[in-house]
Amino acid sequence: KGSTVCARSPRCARQKRFLKSLEKMSENGIMSRAKVLTIDTMNPTVKKVEYAVRGPIVQRAVELERELSEGMKKPFAEVIKANIGDAHAMGQQPITFFRQVLALCSYPELLSDSTFPEDAKSRACRILQSCGGNSMGAYSASQGIDSVRQDVARYIERRDGGVACDPDNIYLTTGASDGIVTMLKLLVCGEGTTRTGVMIPIPQYPLYSAALAELGAVQIDYFLNEEKCWSLDITELQRAVNEARQYCNPRALCIINPGNPTGQVQSRQCIEDVIRFAAKERLFLMADEVYQDNVYAEGCQFHSFKKVLFEMGPEYAETVELASFHSTSKCYMGECGFRGGYMEIINMDDEVKDQLTKLLSVRLCPPVPGQALMDLVVNPPQPGEPSYGSFIKERTATLSALAEKAKLTEQVLNTVQGISCNPVQGAMYSFPRITIPEKAVKEATGQQPDMFYCMKMLEETGICLVPGSGFGQKDGTYHFRMTILPPTDKLKILLNKVKEFHQRFTQQYS
Repeated sequence: KGSTVCARSPRCARQKRFLKSLEKMSENGIMSRAKVLTIDTMNPTVKKVEYAVRGPIVQRAVELERELSEGMKKPFAEVIKANIGDAHAMGQQPITFFRQVLALCSYPELLSDSTFPEDAKSRACRILQSCGGNSMGAYSASQGIDSVRQDVARYIERRDGGVACDPDNIYLTTGASDGIVTMLKLLVCGEGTTRTGVMIPIPQYPLYSAALAELGAVQIDYFLNEEKCWSLDITELQRAVNEARQYCNPRALCIINPGNPTGQVQSRQCIEDVIRFAAKERLFLMADEVYQDNVYAEGCQFHSFKKVLFEMGPEYAETVELASFHSTSKCYMGECGFRGGYMEIINMDDEVKDQLTKLLSVRLCPPVPGQALMDLVVNPPQPGEPSYGSFIKERTATLSALAEKAKLTEQVLNTVQGISCNPVQGAMYSFPRITIPEKAVKEATGQQPDMFYCMKMLEETGICLVPGSGFGQKDGTYHFRMTILPPTDKLKILLNKVKEFHQRFTQQYS
């Protein structure tokens, strides 16, 4: 209507054909046919899935970035995303040796380039020789490349002081998340009061709650003790499992150590107590240990569940079922995008193990570049090799910087009236408790008060945090999670903005 286009033009002819096709579809009843897949007919468990780390706050942050790029005026010059542990996105530099080897594996013609060190070339050749057709573009075995699994096993033996590790118990995965979800799939069964219950810490990493919702399993919350630096209390585990047995069948206990989002590092005594509890209550243990190199606080040390399990003797080492997980995404590597990881299984029934291998084979194999990167993480340059010096220097610098930022975050946040932050003992996050005035709680009608708080902070400062309600918290308490990953100068800006915002927010709603 109102077109000045000539009736004989191609455009006009196309419009006429389109209108005729609409008339024909209408005559045949096609336009009135209901969609097969609607919000009412889709898998109902998917609608229950929530993942706060990439939730509404982050979606709004992306919109704000676009608005800034289009020249819209805001009270801030940039959006600072402190919502997710994405190290390289926050400016952390990759380890040179890792990228050199991956470059050589991706483009073997570079093997003749004299600018690459010889140990990088030899490592690339070894990886390529393990790949079908000497190419990372080939599928690997479903369980992962044999030589990589062997290297992972040797790494675990060194880490755990000589405790034996069978490569056949190693499964390479698409990040740790893939292994965790796969194990949960094996565990979930039953209906009604026999439905599988899985114990997860609160606060928790929302992968767990999301996976349990999707699988239709029962989430059993056990609360970490904030007053004791987010420690794990066995009496709380007992309370949770006793109550859960009234409505489900508790079968698994998940531990995140070092903790996400809480940053605590469990003591050896605590781990021993957890293993005894799991044995007594006949629970399958799942140990999420992806932050095992991220330990900063004085007096804290990472102890793997496997090492402690075997040092407790045959009574536990030969009976307690355990799956532990590691990843290339965290620690000093921060290589999230390559999606590399592994899981080790202990004391798994042989027939179940066959089913696990079958389940993994359906997805063919984990990404081969991620497997290659995992191999480099567990088998880095050794003393005497050309790349050893630079590797140690880069690794040490990254972990030292994270330790400094962990301390800085705790110190600055604890200067703010209405914010209290436990020591960031490990991992990459702080999870401070915030006081929200009653007036603001009432104004937050329809959303969680800490979501209201974080959204206002985003709109006023450009800082993207995740509300504590996305991770779980005790009723009546409010928190947010922020990563300590930004460069120190930007982290100082971020912390000062948080401080100023909280003071304004408290004054506005007091």
